[in-house]
Amino acid sequence: MKTVAEAGFQGILKKQQPSTVTVEDFFDDPHELRKEFSKLVDCPDPNRIVVIPSVSYGFANVANNLKLEAGDEIIVLEGQFPSNIYSWVRLAEENNAKIITIDAPTAFHNRGKIWNERILEAINPKTKMVACAHIHWSDGTLYDLKSIRLRTREVGAWLVVDGTQSLGALPFSVQEIQPDALVAAGYKSLMGPYSIGLAYYGEAFDDGIPVEENWINRFESENFANLVNYNPNYQPGALRYGVGEQSNFILVPMMLEALRVLNSIGSHQVQEYCADLVREPIQVLQEKDFLIEEESFRASNLFGIRLPDILPVSDAEERIRKANIFISYRGDAVRISPGIYNEPGDLHKLVNVLTS
Repeated sequence: MKTVAEAGFQGILKKQQPSTVTVEDFFDDPHELRKEFSKLVDCPDPNRIVVIPSVSYGFANVANNLKLEAGDEIIVLEGQFPSNIYSWVRLAEENNAKIITIDAPTAFHNRGKIWNERILEAINPKTKMVACAHIHWSDGTLYDLKSIRLRTREVGAWLVVDGTQSLGALPFSVQEIQPDALVAAGYKSLMGPYSIGLAYYGEAFDDGIPVEENWINRFESENFANLVNYNPNYQPGALRYGVGEQSNFILVPMMLEALRVLNSIGSHQVQEYCADLVREPIQVLQEKDFLIEEESFRASNLFGIRLPDILPVSDAEERIRKANIFISYRGDAVRISPGIYNEPGDLHKLVNVLTS
């Protein structure tokens, strides 16, 4: 957004005059950022929120603290984003544990419903963690996190969620879902800059070990004069898990502005806007034999279109490119990710290109 870009410009100008940077500048904006993210995800304690540089960093903290034994299982979903896979694969290999991948149904009827049922059925006493997204990154399939959380509690397993594709555009409540960890990059539906993100860590991580030891995560790090008296204690809550140099004077103000705008609009309103935007275009495409998940099991800010057999993906891709429409291709899905920056004409143009 323009106001987010302006916040970055002002951060650059401030860095041109480093003598104007105060001790408070290292802490005030990151604290406000944690508060705004807490508001967005309905988390009552901002000290449960930390600044991270990427989703993989956020999940590295999880992998660093998940205790596995031989034969234990980590559940993942078919085709989920690689950053939500690689940490678990290495962890499983190191501990002779197993990665259990829940495949998507091949038949399209009730696909989202059946996929969620398969996840719940797979959770068993050997399960130590379910690592999934809020919605699937390639086609927007919506996962029943509340039911998954209830089932993981029954067997004592963690629930770790990637919210990158949904937070800011689809409501999420930490108090309702109660995940053990929630991680999101800032550059997608949070509408912030690249190389910054946010993570929530629950009580399971209170006595854990972060992936790095940096000065700002130590207790009373606000006292610069006392930093050489090394403190063995961490800041309260989950603050031990924040990245070093988390006070980034350019990216933090940008991310903060993005969250302020999104909170002023509300995730419910963003999702409702997107739902109204795509409802008619999706209906037209479904009538033309394009396969799109039903609304109850997909998001409206991101969804996948699977093409009829008579329309090869390469042909569709060429037509879409020539029409100056910008979308993505993920697996066998044409991924559409509209937002509050779109108008009805944008979707109608896409429909016309695909159905012509």
